[in-house]
Amino acid sequence: MPRDPRVDAYIARQAEFARPILEHLRAAVHAAYPDVEEAIRWGMPAFLHQGKMLCSMAAFKAHASFGFWKGALVTAPEELARKAMGQFGRITSLADLPDEASLKAMVRKAVALAEQGVSVARPKKHSKPDIDTPADFQSALDARPPATEKFEAFSPSSRREYLEWIADAKRPATRASRIAQAAEWLSEGKGRNWKYERS
Repeated sequence: MPRDPRVDAYIARQAEFARPILEHLRAAVHAAYPDVEEAIRWGMPAFLHQGKMLCSMAAFKAHASFGFWKGALVTAPEELARKAMGQFGRITSLADLPDEASLKAMVRKAVALAEQGVSVARPKKHSKPDIDTPADFQSALDARPPATEKFEAFSPSSRREYLEWIADAKRPATRASRIAQAAEWLSEGKGRNWKYERS
């Protein structure tokens, strides 16, 4: 596959220590999988199989990184324990990388996993528990049926925005003012941050 000139440009503008590392990684990926596709994803060079991520590399001020999209399924668990982006920690020289045969074997394993359609379970985002509607706010909503209707139709996160805004008031007068404002906005069908929403 042809090489992406954007990857050439990315490598060329990196620090002197990083360029040989990035060139080595790129060559190893191409040697292991000649049909690899190159791209720029999230501002860094990425290597793809049929449009899907296999691995990526990046350079920073004092180190480089390299990692496989399917992480633990490709590399040994001890490599995942390192503290940096990717599975190989802070790469400051070629000596920080696995030997070439091991690196190529990992690339081939990543390709095999992609061809088998294996996916990695990503951790689920923890959703926040619902907040109960305080009695004073509920009374203000009850006085305006359209506000109640709109509030109940909102997503949990949109309701939370109003409830947290009201709960964060330090003084009773501020709280009362926010409750009145919220009921008014809700009766007009507006979310808490309606001023910043795109029309």
